[in-house]
Amino acid sequence: MHTNQHTIKEPVTLSGVGLHTGVEAHMTFLPAEPNHGIKFQRVDLEGQPIVDADVDNVVDLSRGTTIEQNGARINTVEHTMAALVGCQIDNVLIQLDGPEPPIMDGSSAPFVDILNQAGSQEQNAARNFFEINESIFYRDDSRDVEIAALPLDDYRLTVMIDYKSPVLGSQHASLNDITQFQKEIASCRTFCFLHELEMLHKNNLIKGGDLNNAIVVVDRVVEDNELDSLAELFNKPKVEVKKEGILNNVELRYRNEPARHKLLDVMGDLALAGRPLKAQILAARPGHAANVAFAKKLKKAMLASEKNDIPKYDPNLPPVVDIDKILNILPHRFPFLLIDKIFHLDDVSVAGVKNVTMNEQYFQGHFPGNPVMPGVLQVEAIVQVGGILVLNTVPDPENYWTYFLAIENFRFRRMVKPGDTLVIKCDLLAPIKRGIAKMRGRAFVGKNLVAEGIMTASIVRKDS
Repeated sequence: MHTNQHTIKEPVTLSGVGLHTGVEAHMTFLPAEPNHGIKFQRVDLEGQPIVDADVDNVVDLSRGTTIEQNGARINTVEHTMAALVGCQIDNVLIQLDGPEPPIMDGSSAPFVDILNQAGSQEQNAARNFFEINESIFYRDDSRDVEIAALPLDDYRLTVMIDYKSPVLGSQHASLNDITQFQKEIASCRTFCFLHELEMLHKNNLIKGGDLNNAIVVVDRVVEDNELDSLAELFNKPKVEVKKEGILNNVELRYRNEPARHKLLDVMGDLALAGRPLKAQILAARPGHAANVAFAKKLKKAMLASEKNDIPKYDPNLPPVVDIDKILNILPHRFPFLLIDKIFHLDDVSVAGVKNVTMNEQYFQGHFPGNPVMPGVLQVEAIVQVGGILVLNTVPDPENYWTYFLAIENFRFRRMVKPGDTLVIKCDLLAPIKRGIAKMRGRAFVGKNLVAEGIMTASIVRKDS
């Protein structure tokens, strides 16, 4: 999986009719800044309101997942969301001049194709993975649905469906590598059963439904007069079906295409939790209602973990800013360069590492026999990490000095000793104005907060 965030290189557009609304719409994907996330915009409405792709914005689950915010509604977002997850696109603005993304052929493949046409652009910000450390479970006995997220340093999904249908039988589908989504999952189409068509039609749904964008499973004998009615419903001169099979004898792309499509739906719905996942997802007989309920459970767990707000440092991942780049940005040198690498950097926050060893020069005279890192040097390390954040706002940081104007309310919670890895995070408290930045800085050893405080800094050109 990608470790850094990605957007697309250029805008791309596709057009088509919405499955349930039947409204023709143009859909444009636009590049977005790091940490923007996935947002939809109704450009056909007054004020062109934006709708965040967020599970808290889900308002309807009638045969699809519908979100609404700021007076704007977006129907059936799951196929679009699945394509973005499968292509590992984190930041994009999706403009729509109608209420629903085009259904296209009923799969995510057309969205994948247009995203590939746009190209993927790596961004200078780490992906904010939510790593499942303890298993999370969901069960709905009334629908016989079970979904689980198990700890895994990767993203994998397994789905089982069983509609008690002699045509479909019990089916399983798995995705063991996100890079296989485009080849193995994206082209799998949505489906429904013949007995559901009349209900869907009466409920003002599937206005854009067609035998070219959905699989209709026939699990009973159909009379000739009913076939005539179906032909009229789908605006076809004639429809055919075997005794039991697929309406109009449409060929499946995979023997287990329905299970693969349900896996696609799970991916799209869980994306509304708001962060890329590292987990093994297991889903038995899932549907949109269960998927969204589970996504809400995931988001609740995410928010609980963010309260601690301990930056997740994985030494196996390459640094966002390595020591060579740090030396190009900061003027500090031995013995006052007190950070080793930066593993997260975006417009409003930064996180870095200071490895504390017995070889530090200050241990020769600071509490000999009981080496403790001086608090003032912990502050200096935090300040240097914050300096990387401030200098990231200018295109040529090597031509600027960073001067810290104030430090406030610093507290030291625990001793830092040789062998500790100091993980430091700094967050802007307000937008930088006239070269002045105010930040909150914190330092952790493991799960323990060791130092924290507020800093104010100024950036000044070296030739000024």
